[in-house]
Amino acid sequence: MNPKYSPKDYPFPYRILAFDLDGTVLDDEKKMHPSTYSALMEVQRAGMTLVIASGRPTYGCAPIARQLQMDKYGGYLMSYNGGKITSCVDGQVLGRKTIPTKVVHELYDAIKDREGVSMITYTREEIIAENKDNPYVQAESKVDFGMPIREVASLPDAITRAPFKCALVGNKESLRPLKVELETRFERRLTFFVSAEHFIEVVPTGVDKGYSLDFLLQDLHLTRKETIAVGDNYNDLRMLQVAGLGVAMANATEAVKRVADYVTLSNNEDGIRHFINKHLLYPEEKEEPISVDLMNRMQKNTLMESLGITVTKLAEGYVEATMPVDRRTRQPMGILHGGASLALAETLAGYGSIMLLKNNEIQVGMQVSGNHIRAAHEGDVVKGVATIIHRGRSTHVWNVDIFSETDEVICSVRVLNSILKKR
Repeated sequence: MNPKYSPKDYPFPYRILAFDLDGTVLDDEKKMHPSTYSALMEVQRAGMTLVIASGRPTYGCAPIARQLQMDKYGGYLMSYNGGKITSCVDGQVLGRKTIPTKVVHELYDAIKDREGVSMITYTREEIIAENKDNPYVQAESKVDFGMPIREVASLPDAITRAPFKCALVGNKESLRPLKVELETRFERRLTFFVSAEHFIEVVPTGVDKGYSLDFLLQDLHLTRKETIAVGDNYNDLRMLQVAGLGVAMANATEAVKRVADYVTLSNNEDGIRHFINKHLLYPEEKEEPISVDLMNRMQKNTLMESLGITVTKLAEGYVEATMPVDRRTRQPMGILHGGASLALAETLAGYGSIMLLKNNEIQVGMQVSGNHIRAAHEGDVVKGVATIIHRGRSTHVWNVDIFSETDEVICSVRVLNSILKKR
């Protein structure tokens, strides 16, 4: 753990910050932005412990750990998708799980005749491959800071000890159907992660970043609530679910974004720095509680103000507002314009969803469908009443009825709002 940590002076609600490398801390050029580096160093100096959680071998994680001085600040490596957990302070291996050599041989036999697919594995210091000039193998070496490639005549014969990970490399047209087939064949023995369109990582069943993070937390006597996890790809899913605060990059897969508590900027936009500054170093001031007065003040210089919409009641799952039928909202014949009715309905549903959002969420109107039943005339004031009829994790559906001053239904509207993570 970080020796700088002091219970008395520690400024954050989280003790651990676990993060992926490729597509997360590193940009598309496999470099760490200077401002990202500075933000990570600042939270370390404040006492936070960093954990690198990557599908890379330990060899490919170590240079980033050295750059961040994680040996000085008590950090940890979870390499091979969590198959190996190492203390940066003394190199002690806290956890390990490998693929039995018998299973490696069986996997090799299953893919050896597949056109366009090759298999590689790793030792502590080398990538083992049957063709070192394979462009995908070369790319893997480059990603891992020039990890040496040892070319062998037979991959199974070259394996002298059970590896932490194997990988299948090749064109995506060959890999996609193969993954499905192998998952069925090696069920309960191997797990397959797609970390790039040309790359499938193969680890023992039960190995994933989430499991390893949980293991590390137990070893350190910490809770999930004290942990932040940041990632972008499928092999980060469980880690984000385990953490007290799961953060997805803007470039993350949709599956990762759906499980995240917060979506930050992309890896090419300093997303890690953006998140650290916004939520740890310079947190936003507490927002004013949502109220009728706040909603009406928010409407200044908006379409809602132009239409004369005034919120009158606001409660969980229920909103009321009024709107005049005048020169702003009427048709040339002097009756209420249908578009104004729909604008009122969308406004009410939007405000209603805002009342239900978590701090890390926003709502976006996706669909509105209305039935116009009768007319309202210039000089009238109509009332909209919105009631939620479906409250899901990713969508809200509202029913909005618009009434005349004599309580006759003028228009009935359904509004669908999409609930997204803040970026």
